[in-house]
Amino acid sequence: MENTHPTTGKYSLNFGLLAGAIGVVFNLMLFFVDAHTDTRNPVVTVVNIVLAVSIITWGILSYKKANAGYVKIGEALKIGAGIGLISGLISVVYVLFLSNVLDPEYVSKMMDLQFAEAVEQGNMTSDQIAQAKEMGMKFFWFSYPVMLIVSIIFGLIIGLVGGLIFKKSAEG
Repeated sequence: MENTHPTTGKYSLNFGLLAGAIGVVFNLMLFFVDAHTDTRNPVVTVVNIVLAVSIITWGILSYKKANAGYVKIGEALKIGAGIGLISGLISVVYVLFLSNVLDPEYVSKMMDLQFAEAVEQGNMTSDQIAQAKEMGMKFFWFSYPVMLIVSIIFGLIIGLVGGLIFKKSAEG
């Protein structure tokens, strides 16, 4: 019987889809309670980080189990980055859907929240705020590749830490 070696791509895809689906469900929950624009809520940030760390760690451990108890740091990095890539792509698609279908005013609301502090402090005139908001709305598309890059980097970091913790190679 032939011993097949599991591929990191399979685990990246499966766990990336899982992370993306859970992220979409969580963000839809926030949308339905009208908390999707509350960027200053630390609970939301902590939940997102815990979900990402848990799913990437689960992916690395599942790969290790399928690979006869062995995982190298490079494999853990690939799994972490892959999960970050897949879940990041799903997140970008969700934000596109959110900002174009579910809440067409989403970008405007986010810009208003960003400039609310400047209005309170009187740092900017109303003309400056309107101009900055207009520019921000024009270049909101730039947030999509940034989301993807941040997701991949975060996946790499978690994969590195997971790889260092769980590494075990067949050679040693």
